[in-house]
Amino acid sequence: MASEELAKKLQSRLAAAEEVEQRPESEQSPVPAQSLEPDHACGDTPSELATKLNRRLDINDGNAPSRATLVFNPYTEFKEFSRKQIKDMEAMFKRYDTGKDGFIDLMELKLMMEKLGAPQTHLGLKNMIKEVDEDFDGKLSFREFLLIFRRAAAGELQEESGLMALARLSEINVSTEGVMGAKDFFEAKVQALSQGSKFEAEIREEKEERKKQEVEKKERQAAFKQLQSAFYS
Repeated sequence: MASEELAKKLQSRLAAAEEVEQRPESEQSPVPAQSLEPDHACGDTPSELATKLNRRLDINDGNAPSRATLVFNPYTEFKEFSRKQIKDMEAMFKRYDTGKDGFIDLMELKLMMEKLGAPQTHLGLKNMIKEVDEDFDGKLSFREFLLIFRRAAAGELQEESGLMALARLSEINVSTEGVMGAKDFFEAKVQALSQGSKFEAEIREEKEERKKQEVEKKERQAAFKQLQSAFYS
């Protein structure tokens, strides 16, 4: 029942928005701000409203998972990045998530781009979010934030886009631990992809290092016992 009411309300809103947009400018009259619905007041176009309508109906009908049901592990899903890189990205994400709600919204993204020295227009910021906004909620989750760097590494971003500027200007593109000393973030990503799973390689290296330390410890203990035996003999 709630789903049907939501559908009727959003479809009515969409129809009204399309009717206004199709009128000649001379026939359009100013609409008091208080009469606008929340989504329309934010500047959503009819196509954006339609996308949100379909998404919400799918969630209500059980045809699409809601955000709360998703289980996200960045270390297993983004294996092309080292654990240090993911931690660096997470630290950067949290630094600009000033609302501490687990998302970077439009105003927080605006602040981020200004701090990075690449300010964007309002439309540019909306387009940045839209390019990786998989759930159409108008803000960036940490997973969607990681998608920016994945697409940058894969060469899928336009050279002059705001997302490419974000990827290039972030602090993450310098420190690439364990990728054969590569100085550039994107060159490092290509090498990581050709070497297979970087995450698994790091785990193996850590295990081998622990084994090496254990062997050295046993050798030192054996040498000490031998010296002790010779001293008392």
